[in-house]
Amino acid sequence: MTDNITPPTDNTDDTTAPIPDPRKESLIEYPSQFPIKVMGAKTDGLVHAITQIAERFDPAFDATTVELRDSKAGNYLGVTITVTATSREQLDDLYRALSSHPSVKVVL
Repeated sequence: MTDNITPPTDNTDDTTAPIPDPRKESLIEYPSQFPIKVMGAKTDGLVHAITQIAERFDPAFDATTVELRDSKAGNYLGVTITVTATSREQLDDLYRALSSHPSVKVVL
């Protein structure tokens, strides 16, 4: 008695579309107003440095829209900036630039 054993098949189909990378998918419509919260040590020049970085990535950035909030103990400052987001790459680069500032602790 012989069993009909079918060898496993290679289910590779060269005509299938590549699976999208979920890390590159975006729920943001561009361009859009995009708020970013930056928290850092309350030092002289922190707000100015953050606004300069924002202006590098968004030439139309309006510094009058910056919102500030002191921490309870007054050692840290929360700075909310709103930029015109034009692409994921722009936002990624802006987050990296803000995060690299020595006084910045967190960027959300």
